[in-house]
Formats: sequence, C-alpha cells, structure tokens
Amino acid sequence: MLLGSSLTNAPIMGIQTGSEIARTIGPIVDPATLGILAYEVSGHNLDMSAPNLLRIADVREFSDIGFIVDSIDEFIHPDDVIKLRDFYDQHFDPTGMNVIDETRHKLGKVVDFTIETSGFIIQQLSIRPPLLRSFNTTELLIHRSQIIEINNNAIVVHSQAKAPEPKLNEVVGSYVNPFRKPKSASESSQEK
Repeated sequence: MLLGSSLTNAPIMGIQTGSEIARTIGPIVDPATLGILAYEVSGHNLDMSAPNLLRIADVREFSDIGFIVDSIDEFIHPDDVIKLRDFYDQHFDPTGMNVIDETRHKLGKVVDFTIETSGFIIQQLSIRPPLLRSFNTTELLIHRSQIIEINNNAIVVHSQAKAPEPKLNEVVGSYVNPFRKPKSASESSQEK
C-alpha cells in the first residue's frame, strides 16, 4: 500500500534506455470503482501537442525506483483509447473533495488516499476534519467499503461503520482465556 501523493511526480523508467523517460503528473481515476486507470505524464522527449498518458496496464513493474515500462512507445494520448478519454475529461480527483455522511453531516475533506499497488485501486481515503473538530481528531480514515455514493459535490459515506464481530468457537480441551469476560454464575447455570 502506498499514499497517492507519493506517486505524484514519480519517475517512469524505460527498460530500453535504462533511464528516466518521464514523470507522473496525476492519476486518471474511475469514480465508479476508484480504480486508477492511467497517469498523466510529462517528459522532455514526449510529444507535447496533446496530453500524454501511461495506462496502468502498460506498466511492466512498479518498484521503489518508480514505474518501469518497456519504452517511450508505451505513452498514449487520451484520444487513443475512447473509454480513457471519457475518464480523462471528467478530471476526477478525490483529493480536496468534501466527505459527508448519509445524514449530510460534513466529516471533512480528502487530503490523500491509500492505493493497493497490485491492482492500483484506492483502498482508503484520509480525511481532514473541519477546523473546530480538528482539535479532537487529526485525520480520519475511510475504507472504500464505507462509501455509499460519489457525486460532483461530495463523497457520501455510512454514518457509523461497524467492524465485523469476530466469531468465537470453543475448542474442546482449550485453555481458559484470561482476557475473555468471565460468565456470571446465573449465565453458567442457565446453559446447563
């Protein structure tokens, strides 16, 4: 997992040249799935008559030195892939968006997000609460499963997230867990 901000201005290395051929500018995100489809890129040797994109599907590997691609030929223009052009034109970026709960209560603004790098999917949003509430809380983390809706104005999340309760199964001959709440005498007698 990586912070989305760490992939802005990240180097793109070409295997053919063995050197840096471009740098990322920002992600192209599908708001319906929160998947990163491509990155807009810039570089000295790129045709700057139109925006240049690097599709995630064309990345050979991602490592600590940046994105690794075969060559400069991996870069495309938005018009080369019709579906990608639609997402590029939307300019969706979760950073800076307001986050509200289903009761329309403002939770704050997105300041960053966490990316799962094996599929380049946004997993969590880092939320900075409004000024008055920032005295109690520095940042909130919202998991993608808590998101109800993403619209032009805000990201809507569930008002109360419930973590799944662990299921406890008693094993025959198991030891007594000193951290488990002991049953009262009335509860023990009712089970018999």
